[in-house]
Amino acid sequence: MLLATLLLAAGPALAADGEMTGAPVPWGMGLQQAGGVLKRTIHDFNELVFWIIVVITVFVAGLLLWVVYRYSAAKNPVPSRTSHHSLLEVAWTVVPVLILIVIAIPSFRLIYYEDRARDADFTINVQGRQWYWHYAYPDQGNFSFDSYAVADADLQPGQLRNLTVDNPLVVPVGATVRVITTGHDVIHSFFIPSLGVQRYAIPGRALETWFQVDRAGTFYGQCNQICGTNHWFMPIMVRAVPKPEFDAWVAQAQARFAQGQAPGYPEPAPVAVASAAR
Repeated sequence: MLLATLLLAAGPALAADGEMTGAPVPWGMGLQQAGGVLKRTIHDFNELVFWIIVVITVFVAGLLLWVVYRYSAAKNPVPSRTSHHSLLEVAWTVVPVLILIVIAIPSFRLIYYEDRARDADFTINVQGRQWYWHYAYPDQGNFSFDSYAVADADLQPGQLRNLTVDNPLVVPVGATVRVITTGHDVIHSFFIPSLGVQRYAIPGRALETWFQVDRAGTFYGQCNQICGTNHWFMPIMVRAVPKPEFDAWVAQAQARFAQGQAPGYPEPAPVAVASAAR
């Protein structure tokens, strides 16, 4: 019974055929399961900060309890007039600084690690639009397509509500993928928790990040920058597949998205303008 409950709680984190699903789970208390090296590094940093917080919390709570007991009115009918202790004041200044240094060093290393791809296998251009994502593969023939959320009425069995899209981002397992983000209209944010990816998509600016997926599966994200009425309706769906399957998908996508437009969302028909006789 307990095992069944745990499996139910894991929900979409488990998938058939050994595939992984990076998505929120019911009653989730921590970070999403890592789907790549970047997220594992974030997990390690989060673990370090968590245990530092635990030690500080236990120490401060113990100190408060000791002070309440040791310096209660019953034990000290005559209050102490001590108002200064140089060593103690130096200690509570220096120790927090040392703790911040211990946190800052791995924090800066993580920021620089996330910032630029080293020896990327290929690049994907990501553009946030109101309210969908536009993806381009310049290294695979420069095809591009739009990715829209699937409405509730069109969901198929097993698809996740508010997370499933019509055209997911497809990447090969194990590849280092450089991501260049920009915005088309307002500021958006490209955020995939299970892969450790978060970059703003700002009009007029190109920002870089990267990710690498360790195993086949589907990984979900969202725009996490409030960008307008349908901000909640622009999810991200990344499908990681073996390299041969990715190559086959690229061959199909080059023909399917030859005009850079996703099927079902054609360009608006031009409006005919009649010229008046003068």
